[in-house]
Amino acid sequence: MAQGSPDPVTQASAYHKQLLSLLGNDDPAKVQEETPAALRAMFQEAAQDKRTRPAEKEWSILELLGHITDAEIVVSGRYRWALGQDGTPVLGYDQDLWVERLRHNDKEPDELLETFIPMRASNLKLWRPASPRAKDRAVKHPQRAAHDYPPPQRRIARPHRLTPQQTIEPV
Repeated sequence: MAQGSPDPVTQASAYHKQLLSLLGNDDPAKVQEETPAALRAMFQEAAQDKRTRPAEKEWSILELLGHITDAEIVVSGRYRWALGQDGTPVLGYDQDLWVERLRHNDKEPDELLETFIPMRASNLKLWRPASPRAKDRAVKHPQRAAHDYPPPQRRIARPHRLTPQQTIEPV
């Protein structure tokens, strides 16, 4: 996350508010549908800087794509729990450890996009026909209060609204 941004674990409510503000009132499914093209454009703009971290403890654009891919995989299960059951507990994960240990900065964008794009398409096919009531079902996250944890679709759409400049430079 960018410097000056709330910590996703210790300041979960502020973190979610900041990220959800990027989505505004836009349809989360539409934003998610546009994400692959936005990511490709981001990599074209970043060019040689795709592995460059803008500051210590900040992710490169390639690591951000790795995180977005990891999040898509994780949220795939969370979508199913939210749509299929009420108040299901879900596992949290340490996104920084995943980015480091899965070595996203050593990969190429196409390698990550080959995983991300079909997973995103599958998740949208699952989510779109669900009822509004099902889409608003909460899941229980071990590190966050239910009222601070927005429905999965709004959460997964929000970081994809970052501009290429926001991903290159700390805010």
